Amino acid sequence: MVAKINLGSSLYGALAYNGGKINKEEGKLLCVNRIPDDCTGKMEVAKAVEAFERCMPTHFKTEKPVVHISLNPHPDDVLSDVELANIAVEYLEKMGFGNQPWMVYKHEDIDRHHLHIVTVRVDESGKCISDRNNFYRSKEVTREIEKEYGLHTAERKSLRLDNPLRKVDVSAGDVKKQVGNAVKALVSGYRFQTMGEFRALLSLYNLTVEETHGNVRGEDYHGLVYSATDGNGNKAGNPFKASLFGKSVGYETVQKKFERSQTEIKERKLADGTKRIILSALAGTCHKDKFIATLKGKGIDVVFRHTDGGRIYGATFIDHRTGCVLNGSRMGKELSANALQEHFTLPYAGVAPIPVSIPVSSSSDELQRQYLSEHEAPSTGLGLFTPEGPAVDVEEERFIHEMQRKKKKKRKGFRL
Repeated sequence: MVAKINLGSSLYGALAYNGGKINKEEGKLLCVNRIPDDCTGKMEVAKAVEAFERCMPTHFKTEKPVVHISLNPHPDDVLSDVELANIAVEYLEKMGFGNQPWMVYKHEDIDRHHLHIVTVRVDESGKCISDRNNFYRSKEVTREIEKEYGLHTAERKSLRLDNPLRKVDVSAGDVKKQVGNAVKALVSGYRFQTMGEFRALLSLYNLTVEETHGNVRGEDYHGLVYSATDGNGNKAGNPFKASLFGKSVGYETVQKKFERSQTEIKERKLADGTKRIILSALAGTCHKDKFIATLKGKGIDVVFRHTDGGRIYGATFIDHRTGCVLNGSRMGKELSANALQEHFTLPYAGVAPIPVSIPVSSSSDELQRQYLSEHEAPSTGLGLFTPEGPAVDVEEERFIHEMQRKKKKKRKGFRL
């Protein structure tokens, strides 16, 4: 999530800009503090200005008291309006604006929805809320929120937006090399907690694995054997002992991987964001194929296991962006095999899904590139973040530019 803070002196300008979005039905007012909301879905700018001014002294020394903040989640973070509002409130509280008057808006005029916040940094006594180290404080706060809500981070290296590995192709020859390269990359690059999850991951690349146990000269041994498969999951060609590829893909390494993955997924709440996207996809369709395609477009593969009669008895989700392999039932009963089977069969089959209010942002390559090009950095002047950024259109850039313009003559109070 990328946050941008800009300071200005025109309260009317900040409220009119966001109010215009609301009144043109290009956004909505999510929540307010100490400012009346008539819940009509419209906004009277003049009344909002009066409400802000009632919370502040008539005169104060702060040159640019108006704070305009935009919060931009990653395109693949599927968040409800309630979650967005909670995120905005938590951000304001941690940045020291919790008790100030503020208004939180969601802009919906471009593909990727994002938040705008208008508040003031002068309290009722005229004291200015410190903006010292705001850039670093904001970055720390957004990272805390990302972790709490299981959101994608703004760090380029932590986003896995594509899946560069290729499936093993027996007909292409040199199967041993193909299998070894793929297995090494998967063991090192993904987190999985059980052998079943590991097999589900391998199956995406025409691979499978079996455990071997025995006793030689009175000593027990445990090992792994990898095999290539065809497009239908049937073994193709000769199997390969893990020892042929080194200890990095051997039995002991994989067992330690289970324990380490369990700890990382739990402590870093890596499954939360994945679960949110899966539930959103489920809410949008009752057709299994469409569900699979929707998740694939979000960078998540799903591996279903079926009985001979076609009933789902297992589901594993592979999130290529976080590198997590997650069993459905482990994430909750609503994603268990039985729950998914019921969702994709009667009485749901053929029935249009109930509309939900969760905004599903575009996951096109254009938006991904746009997001990855973002870097939080201090701007010149009094703006603490660069005006360019994700989810900023021409009109918004012009507004931010006006926010950051220095006045030729200092004045006290608001410039209306």
